[in-house]
Amino acid sequence: MFSIRQFGAFNRTFRHLNRYQQILRVLFKYGFSDLVERLHLDQYIETGLQLLSRSRASRSQEPEEQIIYRHSKPERLRMALEELGPTFIKLGQLLSVRPDLVAPDYLQELAKLQDNVPPFSYEEVRQIFLEDLGKEPEDIYADFSHEPVAAASISQVHHALLTGEDGQTRKVVVKVQRPGLEKNISIDLEILARLAQLMEDHLEEVQGHRPTAIVGEFARSLSREIDFTIELTNIQHFARQFASSREIYVPEAFPALSTERILVMERIDGIKASDIEALRAAGLDLTLLAERGAKLVMEQIFTHGFFHADPHPGNIFFLPGNVVCFIDFGQMGRLLVKDREGFIELVASIVSGDESKVTAGILKMTVQQGEFDRDALSLDISDFMSRYLHLSIGELEIGKIHWELLRLFSRHRLFLKPSLYLMLKALGTAEGVGLALDPQIEMLSLAKPFMRDIKMRRVNPKRLAHEAAETASQYMSLLRDLPAETRSILAMLRQGKVRLELEHHGLRPLEHSLYRASNRIAFAIVLAALIIGSSLVVHYGSRTANSELPTIGMIGFIIAGIMGLWLLISILRQGKL
Repeated sequence: MFSIRQFGAFNRTFRHLNRYQQILRVLFKYGFSDLVERLHLDQYIETGLQLLSRSRASRSQEPEEQIIYRHSKPERLRMALEELGPTFIKLGQLLSVRPDLVAPDYLQELAKLQDNVPPFSYEEVRQIFLEDLGKEPEDIYADFSHEPVAAASISQVHHALLTGEDGQTRKVVVKVQRPGLEKNISIDLEILARLAQLMEDHLEEVQGHRPTAIVGEFARSLSREIDFTIELTNIQHFARQFASSREIYVPEAFPALSTERILVMERIDGIKASDIEALRAAGLDLTLLAERGAKLVMEQIFTHGFFHADPHPGNIFFLPGNVVCFIDFGQMGRLLVKDREGFIELVASIVSGDESKVTAGILKMTVQQGEFDRDALSLDISDFMSRYLHLSIGELEIGKIHWELLRLFSRHRLFLKPSLYLMLKALGTAEGVGLALDPQIEMLSLAKPFMRDIKMRRVNPKRLAHEAAETASQYMSLLRDLPAETRSILAMLRQGKVRLELEHHGLRPLEHSLYRASNRIAFAIVLAALIIGSSLVVHYGSRTANSELPTIGMIGFIIAGIMGLWLLISILRQGKL
């Protein structure tokens, strides 16, 4: 998993500086120079690099003006993310489904982000096979297509034929990761972490959205996505979960042929959920498929707590006999029992119109950022519920509730737990697939049996007895440890070892200002010393027999002049003279 390191002004390698240069060039190209200024990037990037970026931007001023004139700001943001590559594309795709973080016009544009990129060469594929498996593709497969059938920013997919122990060949797909991807993503995530911190420091309008936390969660998600052994484990877990079901088919994975950068799984010859006409032509029952697919998603969430987090139409195939098949297990979600129960309580409270329970349920599902006005939250929840009180549970649309809740959370600086966000996203996506197959489908009506089972399990005598025993055990442990802990605290008080730690918030801009001021003072002292030293050398040289000015003194004056001009430009650019 990637670790995002917070690196300072002097802890940068050339590869970071080179990537910063690329990012700055793209930001200037697409008209985001104001963002560069507001983030005070000159505090963290060498002046030479910054001047280079600005000079290149000025030379391409005409194309930049054309881009700004011809495209809206959301369009330019999408174009910039696409040009910056896989990490930024993935971040944009993540933000495209977060109405609590992004304005509607940006959401629509970010939803168009595409990560279709030119494929990498077969020679690079062959090299990855040699490094990871010690063999070439032709040594493993009876046939391996040199040309990929699909290429994206993370990986590309090849078709192949695998000969089994029985001599029979099987159709498989081989997903191969892009060369050097992990190193490049690691650099981008470090830079994104630094930019997120700068946004919290300097952009008041985004401070309530916790940019650093968003980047941190994004890093964890992306690290899981590019480690193909995790996806392999997900497939195996998912297969065990539905081993006894005949309504779903899980593609077989091949662990012996898979690595962190190579994933091999059975090729599915089915019909995509998005191809409605092909489904009708194949004689499949669209109503049954919609109901079965929705129930399978809810079984994953409410029964097993391990679910496919991205069940969009391209990731769902239908097979003969109205069998459902999910593919692409890179994004999976896990949900604790208490979170499943909390969501069921929230839905029931919305239907019953109990505002206090809805407020309590929302606070359980979210993380609070700083202080918030509970009365204002209750008023907004009351307004939210007024739109749903006249509806039955079957008429509620999960996708609509999801988006309205996210906007409500954003207004009050509440943040949905990542696992619950993935759950709502999966339910909303599955609802969209179901409505495309059968416009009459009612997701929450189909969820009633699962909701009833969760409620019954919650009051199960065995569970209640187990929870009571667990609680009693914890209290006994607390009582047993209390005397020793109390003696330890008293001993620390007698010895004067108790410390009071204070954590300051909002002082980072002041810290940066003091750091800049101290640097300028040190710079000015060095500059003054250089001028005085050069003057002494020149003065001493002028009193000797040789009337020519000493070269060392002149060099000192020239360096001092450059340094003085550099300092003056830096001060003027900050608007503080």
